[in-house]
Amino acid sequence: MYELKTVNEWKAEVMPAIISKKDEFHLLGYEKASAADIWSCMEKKVWKKDTEKQKRLYEVVADIMQLNISVYMGYLTMSVYEEDDDLMASIAAINGQS
Repeated sequence: MYELKTVNEWKAEVMPAIISKKDEFHLLGYEKASAADIWSCMEKKVWKKDTEKQKRLYEVVADIMQLNISVYMGYLTMSVYEEDDDLMASIAAINGQS
């Protein structure tokens, strides 16, 4: 029987797959890709509803290996926009605007 854990419980075991995916992105020319960003992308885009769902190790690794650059770049783009909204709200608060 295969062991079931949540994706966060598998994190240490699947870190070599994350690093392999990072290296793949580097080979494709995306030198700033990081393991932390890839893990965060997986949590927020791929496993967004499944973070507490129990999965087998091979399922988690398969999810990581199937991550393509367009999903990763979309995640990074949306992250920048979310940060930008926070920045603009902070600037408006400092200027006394609502």
